Amino acid sequence: MTRRSGGKRERLTDAAARVLHEQGVEKTTLADIARAADVPVGNVYYYFKTKDDLVEAAIGTHGDALRSTLAALDELPTPPDRLKGLVRGWVDQRELAARYGCPTGTLATELDKRADGLDRKIAAHMRALVDWAERQFDAMGRDDARELAVALIAAYQGISVLTNTFREPELMAVEGRRLQRWIDSL
Repeated sequence: MTRRSGGKRERLTDAAARVLHEQGVEKTTLADIARAADVPVGNVYYYFKTKDDLVEAAIGTHGDALRSTLAALDELPTPPDRLKGLVRGWVDQRELAARYGCPTGTLATELDKRADGLDRKIAAHMRALVDWAERQFDAMGRDDARELAVALIAAYQGISVLTNTFREPELMAVEGRRLQRWIDSL
């Protein structure tokens, strides 16, 4: 259950992000989200008219979390430290990835199958992550910064799928160590 602190809208949005990750968009009901937020299901409609409105709010939660993570990483002294910090964060979430996959990646994949435009909203967050990584590689003096950024994010998304498919969190830890060595080698 979600803690009772915070407003109902915030609790619903946070619960939506979590439950959608755990169950997927199609399987999740408004009642599931209301239960996880500890909010009466009838109150959901006061804040969100449709399930898609809640999905969009959950996408916003993903964006907020990403911005917060990147802001914290930007406090680290060097671009390699920042990139390796990103990798450490991924590895720290390996149990979650083994169980449900990457929160943003799985949502992006699921929303891509729909024609309502929500896929573009989640894609904007993924693009922001690639852009951030590109700035780090660029600050390291790399002419191939964009390609390196795409390779880094693709490596994470790929290992997330494998970690989830095989339910083996150690795969992500191994890939995390490899990615850190790769960053050090650049």
